[in-house]
Amino acid sequence: MVIKGNLLSEIERLKKERNAIILAHNYQIDQVQDLADFVGDSFKLSQQAAATDAELIVFCGVIFMAESAKILSPDKTVLLPEKMADCPMANMVDVPSLKEMKKRYPEAAVVAYVNSPAAVKAESDICCTSSNARQVVESLPQEQIIFLPDQNLGQYVASQTTKELIIWEGYCSTHARVRPEEVKKAKAAHPQAPLLIHPECTPEVLALADYIGSTAGILDYARESKASTFLIGTEMGIIHRLQKENPDKRFYLLSPGLICPNMKKTTLEKVYLSLKELITEIELPAEIREKAYRAMSRMLQIS
Repeated sequence: MVIKGNLLSEIERLKKERNAIILAHNYQIDQVQDLADFVGDSFKLSQQAAATDAELIVFCGVIFMAESAKILSPDKTVLLPEKMADCPMANMVDVPSLKEMKKRYPEAAVVAYVNSPAAVKAESDICCTSSNARQVVESLPQEQIIFLPDQNLGQYVASQTTKELIIWEGYCSTHARVRPEEVKKAKAAHPQAPLLIHPECTPEVLALADYIGSTAGILDYARESKASTFLIGTEMGIIHRLQKENPDKRFYLLSPGLICPNMKKTTLEKVYLSLKELITEIELPAEIREKAYRAMSRMLQIS
């Protein structure tokens, strides 16, 4: 193993040698975020990578994110530095169960949140992100919508539309951990601080928010707001970027439970090994990739 002092220079050397680009989700550890070429929301990162001439993508995130990058960049090699970095919510939906639900609701369109496996996207009519979910649902001609896999995002969208949403019973174990009592306590400690919350939190928590949005939306709100102090209701990794982009403002994590263990599995050492040994490569069957791409493309045509 390369000693830590040389790790960054070795990563940079391998990047140039392999014509690689490094992506890091907003929830990654600070050192990985600082190393990355792009930091952001999962789908936006995949779009940014697809627009480059890089031949190799190192995605510091979880499995469904790296799959999305492969869907948008089939001719590029996509690596996930930590093969065990998975998303429990994405795994709460599977193709056989989805097919059964489609049989029960044959008139319904299927909207798959991008936080889902590629095979599930391939079985869906259209994808959505946390920022465009309502827009996607409203764009569909069907009045019945199967929405998966996040029930909290689904309920949030249902509150904003007249469509009938059949909501999958999945959830993000990190965001769903926050309780209203914690929110009230945090707001009492920082009464002037706007509360910015991700829609994967429960409806009871969202009801107390000053702003509800994706990680990109939270970053934009904090940047544009005149407030000097904020309460942040999403995974703790975003605090690093918020503070970095707004050094004159202060950010407090809403709850100590807002940490995703899977997002913290990727380290500098694993990024180095991924580049050096080309591990772990993401591969998708052509049929799944092509069908998932169609569902993603439909979303892009709308949003």
